[in-house]
Amino acid sequence: MTGIGVETGAQSARARALAVLRVRSRALAVALLPAAAAVILLAGGSTGQLLGEGFDIARWVVSALALLVLAAAGGIALVVARARPAVTPTVPIPEASAPDLYRLVRDLADRLDVPSPSAIALTPDCDSWLEDRTHPAQSGPPPADHTDEIAGVGRPHRRSTAAPVLVIGSPFLWWMRVGELRAVLAPVVAGTGPSAHPDIAAARRFVRGLDAAAAVTAQPGRDPVSGTVLAGVGWVVRLMLRGCRVHAAEMERGVAAAAAERAQAVDYGLRIVAQEQVGLAYAGWDRLLTRVALPAWRMGRWPSRLDAGVVAALTELSRRDRLAEGFATRLGERPACDLLEEPGAVDEATSLLAARLFHGGPAEAGSDWSPVQWQEYPDEVVDRTWRTDAARLHRVLDALGVRRTSGPHADAPTLDRVLTHLTDLSLEEADPHPPHSPDPRIAPEDLSTTPRSTALAERLSRELAREEAAATTATTTATAAATGTGSATPAPGPDIWHDTPLPLFPLQPPRSPRDLLTDHVTAMVCCAAMDTAGAKPGLDWLDGPSLMVGGERTADLAPKVLSLLEQGDPVPLRNWLTKVGIRPEKPVRLV
Repeated sequence: MTGIGVETGAQSARARALAVLRVRSRALAVALLPAAAAVILLAGGSTGQLLGEGFDIARWVVSALALLVLAAAGGIALVVARARPAVTPTVPIPEASAPDLYRLVRDLADRLDVPSPSAIALTPDCDSWLEDRTHPAQSGPPPADHTDEIAGVGRPHRRSTAAPVLVIGSPFLWWMRVGELRAVLAPVVAGTGPSAHPDIAAARRFVRGLDAAAAVTAQPGRDPVSGTVLAGVGWVVRLMLRGCRVHAAEMERGVAAAAAERAQAVDYGLRIVAQEQVGLAYAGWDRLLTRVALPAWRMGRWPSRLDAGVVAALTELSRRDRLAEGFATRLGERPACDLLEEPGAVDEATSLLAARLFHGGPAEAGSDWSPVQWQEYPDEVVDRTWRTDAARLHRVLDALGVRRTSGPHADAPTLDRVLTHLTDLSLEEADPHPPHSPDPRIAPEDLSTTPRSTALAERLSRELAREEAAATTATTTATAAATGTGSATPAPGPDIWHDTPLPLFPLQPPRSPRDLLTDHVTAMVCCAAMDTAGAKPGLDWLDGPSLMVGGERTADLAPKVLSLLEQGDPVPLRNWLTKVGIRPEKPVRLV
């Protein structure tokens, strides 16, 4: 039954591929139709069959139309042929740096009786797929004579130049065991079989070319003439895309079905367990990026061991979550990252790529964009982040004309200044039980803050926007200067950075003014705790920066800060400060 399922899926994919190619054939027929009519009219005139003034006019009109249509078709074909299809940014893995991983993939392909992928690359995401990189702009001309990258050293080069690249999610290598990785990759590698079919490969190239051409024609900034011409090309390209969209989607479903059926015979029982690890890896990777990596990226630092961090995060999740019990016992088995010769170097490369994709950082380390080790994270990221935010908060208070507190430290930045400013407003102007506004145009976050908190939040938002704009301008200037001097910027894969906005996949939308104010006030409280009560900055693998008081993570600070900001009530926070031993009237060290 498995063989029947594989054959059915492959037949469906081939049938849909032919349907896609028929769209190309129809477009070619439409382009040649005026030329065929012109040939008939010209031949009729030369043989004395189609004579008369009417036929003479028709010959001139149809011939001119044929030349115009052929020129337009040639231009469209040129745009489609030269447009560079989109390529996923990845970290290439040469066979010399991962012979065991290549051997695993080769053995898997042999068991599935499919062609081997042409190469292996890693992506900082929890997914794996095959990617065609045979376009000349992506891969260049094939070498005249070399050995197969998958088949091993010394074996003659026999693979097709159309073999796709196997892209593997880097978190899988660090979290999964070797057997689990093989089970997860089985249906992916099985997809190289349908990819080698000429009709499916031709249909995919046609669709990818149309998609790339549509992107080219949609680029802004054209002059009126070229913009008008490309608008016409884009209309024709999108028309063909609509004609083959359904067939292309069904073709890919057929390819996936055939690959899944073929992979049923490989580690079927282990695949069920491995799929559970895929979901767990995704959850831990998402928490690590949004709560741990993102604060570091915003400070101009990028954690250089993100994949190792995901292991720590998932181990912590396994310890806390009863549903994850038993997963930690897997750690005694051989991890898939052992298939790499230098896992640390690979982890650093994928960590830098993750920063580019999800945050838009520079392509290489520099004075304002340097790596940070996990043991340095609390001091280099958490402490600096809190003190930078606290300094910005006091600059905004100075700009608003907020008076400093009286006493021996009147000129120094203190937590008491912040508490007094927000408390005064709540007592004088805010209703302790504000009614909910029925106006739907008012954002919910604006309904639960006092007027003075709202004003402070908006001013903080503008100040941070100015700082980020200045940093972006400085980075752009430095990049342009480096390019002008001829220095090359290394890229982890095909060069897509110069014509693609970054980040490609923003992790979170911009923080709202209220969120910014909450972060800044919390940072000021944490600075006061470190400077007056001996607290320490810490790192929680699942929740990110944390305040350590007496060696334990503080988990009850957020509600008390929100009570101050939303209701203007400082009592819960002041009681907590007294309990911990924090002196709000003492000066705080800022950046």
